[in-house]
Amino acid sequence: QVQLVESGGGLVQAGGSLRLACVASGITFANTAMGWYRQAPGKQREFIAAIFSGLNTHYVDSVKGRFTISRDNAKNTVFLQMNTLNPEDTAVYYCNVFPADDNDSWGQGTQVTVSS
Repeated sequence: QVQLVESGGGLVQAGGSLRLACVASGITFANTAMGWYRQAPGKQREFIAAIFSGLNTHYVDSVKGRFTISRDNAKNTVFLQMNTLNPEDTAVYYCNVFPADDNDSWGQGTQVTVSS
């Protein structure tokens, strides 16, 4: 079973940046597509970015051009560089395999709060 530990969240002002990291275990990481997801207060968890084993990436429109997903297969780690943050980005951020749903095992997530 996959185990995921996210880190790097925090409080940042609008326009600022954060870099999230997620260490995964229990999977053959290098061969697995990984994704970042987020859940804002009162909303369902949503997919925002994915990176495939061949390093292709995919983003939802709301983060395209501001967020960058990357991976370090030697460290079983996936990253999310977030720039030009705005209050609408406030959420708990999770990583997981891609695709993933509520039936999958999830980590504790990392809180990102963007103040205006």
